[in-house]
Amino acid sequence: MSENLSIGIVGLPNVGKSTLFNALGGKATASNYPFCTIDPNVAIVEVYDPRLEILSSLSKSKKLIYANMQFVDIAGLVAGASTGEGLGNKFLSNIRETDAIVHVVRCFESSDIIHVAGKVDPIADIEIINLELRLADLQMVENIIAKLEKQVKGKKELQATIDCLKRAQQHLDQNQPVRTLDLNVEEKELIRPYPFLSAKKVLYVANVSEDDLPEMDNEHVRKVKAYAEAEGNSVIPICAKLEEEIAQLPQTERKEFLESLGLKESGLDRLIRSSFQLLGLITYLTTGEIETRAWTIIEGTLAPEAAGKIHTDLQKGFIRAEVIAYNDFVAHQGRAGAKEAGKVRAEGKDYLVKDGDVILFLHN
Repeated sequence: MSENLSIGIVGLPNVGKSTLFNALGGKATASNYPFCTIDPNVAIVEVYDPRLEILSSLSKSKKLIYANMQFVDIAGLVAGASTGEGLGNKFLSNIRETDAIVHVVRCFESSDIIHVAGKVDPIADIEIINLELRLADLQMVENIIAKLEKQVKGKKELQATIDCLKRAQQHLDQNQPVRTLDLNVEEKELIRPYPFLSAKKVLYVANVSEDDLPEMDNEHVRKVKAYAEAEGNSVIPICAKLEEEIAQLPQTERKEFLESLGLKESGLDRLIRSSFQLLGLITYLTTGEIETRAWTIIEGTLAPEAAGKIHTDLQKGFIRAEVIAYNDFVAHQGRAGAKEAGKVRAEGKDYLVKDGDVILFLHN
């Protein structure tokens, strides 16, 4: 997984994909999620975490730095993308470079916004995109198998990879995405180098109309939820039009506006949090007078690698990590109080960092 974790936003034309992306971009000055545009279709979004403000007030930090992630607005897709229709090739190569997919599905009726197929059918929409991803994968896997079969005579160890790829090919032939293929640890390692599009995790965004607030539930949403559940994926209902309006408001007015609509938090907060979980990410925290900061790591990261996120020297010269659970840090009013209460743990090289650990690394 790349250092700058990114999520590709995909969807058919007129489903609300660009509206959602614009809301994620917001306005840097007024937004909870300042962003900078690397190129026209990338937004870097902060992962808001209320724990940072509390730690910062205890440590009297001068600065707060949230974790962030990238959202990539993928070129619109049409049926036939896998054979280069529309912006097919650009679409597929853009998805290949992302770590996971947010699939925006239209779950609202509107006579003003014409649906490409003439009627609103979220499952048909999902299947158009899923089919294109599978077809692109089939094309890729056929080419790879043909290439490896030429090399296997001289490299017998390639046979296990070929067998595994043939299983993936068969699975795709049965209209199944690679992510639902049952592989053991060794097999996962064998096919890891091959960028299957249908292996990527998916989060469905059911885009509803303002008429569906605050429940954000309708017949279309229920169909998408049933479909996603069968795949082992999640759904977040969002009103993209509303999110775009919220993004225009000053920070101070947003909470009140949401409450007036019967909503506790914005759809973007839910989307960003779920996207973070989708990628299997957690954050550990550092805090002091200079700054309080959230550091992003993949769940299951060992302490020295976590230290390396701050600086490679910390990883190389790692001695130990002084760890305080976030709740203990707050309950005892900071590091000194936690130390007095015996809540500071010294952890070595084999410690698996947990979400919300407040850590001080000691190194040579």
